[in-house]
Amino acid sequence: MHSRSTRSRRPRTASDRLTAAVRWAGRLLCWTLAVAMLTAATEAVVAPGAAWWQDAWQAPWYLVPVWALTWAVLRMTEKYVAGRNDEEVVPADFDRAA
Repeated sequence: MHSRSTRSRRPRTASDRLTAAVRWAGRLLCWTLAVAMLTAATEAVVAPGAAWWQDAWQAPWYLVPVWALTWAVLRMTEKYVAGRNDEEVVPADFDRAA
């Protein structure tokens, strides 16, 4: 039998969790923007007359900046953590002229 996951069983680090959060925030932003464009197109082409529609088609547009800001903060944090982890220790005599 095959296991459900073929990934390695190493423990997830904080960096891995942060990367996953950035990906999910980016996906959420993209899907919200797609829904916002679809509802705007529906409003422009069909112009539904339901009373609730006027609020419903605008709701995704209000969520787009929220998800964009969330993604941006998570991405900046991810880059900061990655930059901090990539610092190399340079030997003292490494920068000496040849």
